[in-house]
Amino acid sequence: MAKRRRGRPVNGVLVVDKPTGITSNDVVQRAKRLFGAQKVGHTGSLDPLATGVLPLCFGEATKFSQFLLDSDKKYWTRIKLGVITATGDADGEVIGGTDASHVTVAAVEAALEELRGQIEQIPSMYSAIKHQGQPLYKLARQGIEVERKARTVTVFSNKLVKFEGDELELEVHCSKGTYVRTIAEELGHALGCGGHVIGLRRLAAGPYIEPEAISFEKLESCEDNESLDSLLKPIESSVQDWPKVRMVSDTAHYLLQGQPVQVARAPTEGWVQLLEIAGEDEVFLGVGEVLADGRIAPRRLVVFS
Repeated sequence: MAKRRRGRPVNGVLVVDKPTGITSNDVVQRAKRLFGAQKVGHTGSLDPLATGVLPLCFGEATKFSQFLLDSDKKYWTRIKLGVITATGDADGEVIGGTDASHVTVAAVEAALEELRGQIEQIPSMYSAIKHQGQPLYKLARQGIEVERKARTVTVFSNKLVKFEGDELELEVHCSKGTYVRTIAEELGHALGCGGHVIGLRRLAAGPYIEPEAISFEKLESCEDNESLDSLLKPIESSVQDWPKVRMVSDTAHYLLQGQPVQVARAPTEGWVQLLEIAGEDEVFLGVGEVLADGRIAPRRLVVFS
């Protein structure tokens, strides 16, 4: 007998404005309880210190969470120069640093230039990356340090927006897997004084931006499930920037059986949204990939019981 899921079958994407002081998993559990939902997952961890855009995928939307995990991110960060911490942020123990009064705007700009484009980053021991099944931060708290391989990430931009005293603010646009705390540490090293993150806010994650983010205060003010569900974005919003392939019902029938289909005027390569034409409406079926012969193969399909 199939195991019965507890909770409501909620489907969609909730863009939460994560508050500081809690983990991304805390956000997931809190939202799951509020909605009484069967299944919820986040799309990339934010440190407890961080706030801002954290998309949560409910139900069938979890099939598309990987695309959000792989998407670019944008951040605002405040960095304090002259102080080095064990974690690279304000939550860690101070372990060093030197006076930063000699640092100039020109020096900061020059150092930032070297931290743009494709760069190598060694993940912090206080990151959520796992080593033999254990998150690195858990090992670090036990005083254990393990070797980490450098990873290639892309920093599209790291704009200096404010510099005052020994603190500066940056806006960073980067690829998945980029650690802003590591940028702060490397910047501090390049300036010869050290540095760490004292403020971090995610401004965008993939297609979702800060003005769309919903606070827990607003969520908790909802009086019923209908009010809560109205705050969910449709599943297809997770891939809203992808090309659309529209098909008639007969073609959609074969696609939903897992068969590649031929669709006139479809893109010639890449991943696409799959839409069925239903009268004057369009129904999102999932996403597919264009094969070498031009047919569209289904890759992730939504299934509603």
